[in-house]
Amino acid sequence: LKKMSELGYITAEEYDQAKKEVVVFNTQAQNSIKAPHFVFYILDYLQEKYGKDVMENGGYTITTTLDYELQKKAEELVLENALKNEKDFRASNSGLIATDPNTGQILALVGSRDYFDKTIDGAYNIVTAKRQPGSSFKPFVYAAGFQKGYTPETILFDVDTEFSTTCGSNPSSCYNPNDFDGLFKGPISVRNALIESRNVPAVKMLYLVGLDDALAFAKNLGVTGLRDKSQYGLSLVLGGGEVSLLDMATAYGVFATGGIKNNTTGILSIKDHTGTTIEEFESVPTQVVEKNITLQISDILSGTPYAVNGTAAKTGTTDDNKAAWVMGYSPSVVVGVWSGNNDNKPMTKGSTISVPTWKSFMQEALKKYPAAAFEKPLPDPEYSSLKPVLRGQWLGNKSIWIDKITGKRATENTPLNAREERVVTDVQDILYWINKSDPRGPAPSNPASDPQFTLWNAAVQKWWAENKNNYTVITEDSLPTEYETVHTDQNKPIVQIQGLPSEIKITDKPTITITNTNQFPLTTVDVFIGDTYINTLSSPFRFIFSPKEYGYTPGTYVLKVSATNSIYAVTHKEQSFTITQ
Repeated sequence: LKKMSELGYITAEEYDQAKKEVVVFNTQAQNSIKAPHFVFYILDYLQEKYGKDVMENGGYTITTTLDYELQKKAEELVLENALKNEKDFRASNSGLIATDPNTGQILALVGSRDYFDKTIDGAYNIVTAKRQPGSSFKPFVYAAGFQKGYTPETILFDVDTEFSTTCGSNPSSCYNPNDFDGLFKGPISVRNALIESRNVPAVKMLYLVGLDDALAFAKNLGVTGLRDKSQYGLSLVLGGGEVSLLDMATAYGVFATGGIKNNTTGILSIKDHTGTTIEEFESVPTQVVEKNITLQISDILSGTPYAVNGTAAKTGTTDDNKAAWVMGYSPSVVVGVWSGNNDNKPMTKGSTISVPTWKSFMQEALKKYPAAAFEKPLPDPEYSSLKPVLRGQWLGNKSIWIDKITGKRATENTPLNAREERVVTDVQDILYWINKSDPRGPAPSNPASDPQFTLWNAAVQKWWAENKNNYTVITEDSLPTEYETVHTDQNKPIVQIQGLPSEIKITDKPTITITNTNQFPLTTVDVFIGDTYINTLSSPFRFIFSPKEYGYTPGTYVLKVSATNSIYAVTHKEQSFTITQ
């Protein structure tokens, strides 16, 4: 200013006025920095690994994993829905994380509705903060249960249950969870208990798995920061521990990839001022869970009401509605959304307020990162020999198989779809039939030795006394003693393929008929060319075969049929033919 005055660029009056002016630096304005929470997440990582001085003066070039188009969409949706939730449900903030589960790379990270909004402490990054996840923690416990030998069909009683063994002498220790609807569903499969997010069955599964094993399982998937088990109780399965949205995305990514864990990262490469690469992304996939276990979880979670476009999803609400979570995924992208207040003040509604953000963003992400449908889980090779309670039968543990055609006992010749299980009525809690540490092993000789058995079974017996009139009671004396004799080789369909010449032109359209001369009429016929399914026929069991319209070229093929009759007996028949020009 003095030099400007000396050279005549400003007057003495302007000089004096400028000297008196107080300089005030404005805060960073909206759009002055892109993806601010992500940027500072990266900077924190760099400072911790390389030191503050190196990062400020090293001239490094950092290439990140961020998909900025998705990031902008995430910021837009988070802001839009957070403002609506603040008005409607007193939930002032929200956050979102999106990752590629096949690499662990972060695609979008939004730590608040607005980084520059001081009224909500917008600079606070909710994605890396630790909060209770509510029921979004349940899939880890059920997956740990599958690892132990339980199944999606395992029956757990959703009944009014006290879990504290000291409740009588110490009322402050009582633990009697219920659900948002105040109802109890009675016997329910693990599959339906997880889809409906019932709390009592989830608490029971945590007990069956064991707190140590559940914590170890979650940690193995990527949920860090959970302290030793003395900090938690059975409420852990309902979200009693504190975890970060970032860790939850890593863990749900294991479900998305068939059991393979990829550590979450935001960096592709770091180069120094000379252009030398000092850090570069390297994929290190690790199989941490058996594939079929994760396929079972995905198969269940794809049936929740919030899953869209072939995805899988689970919501979570904490006590007193302090946070609302949605964690979901496809095989190509994982998305987690949190809604609530940074100061932990309760909202007026739970997890569903995060659903609009999650759904809208997931639909956008799938446009750019489409994925095939989840693989179906493989059938359990031990399934038929499992205890009834592990196969969905809760009325008792002793059962026989009945032939549905004759009402007599089934034999090894009885087709599976002609069998019906009859269970001798003896309603007990699962702890009566299984040893929780070895559910597929021998039944416990003294169920009452388990400290939870008396509490659980008392609740089950109370429910049964109130509801048994709704069920048919089967006694052992009422079961048939004779074995069926109808399912023999003589009673299988006797099938002929008619109308198929040994040689046909590609433009021919022969009518092929499947006939049966056995006394029991056909019900369905499945038709294949080689191993390719063509059609399922009903009476009169004929179809027109046009090689050209079916897309076949000249060559030799095999027509295969699988014919089922009215007693569920099946016969397979093959016939070769040649297609010519």
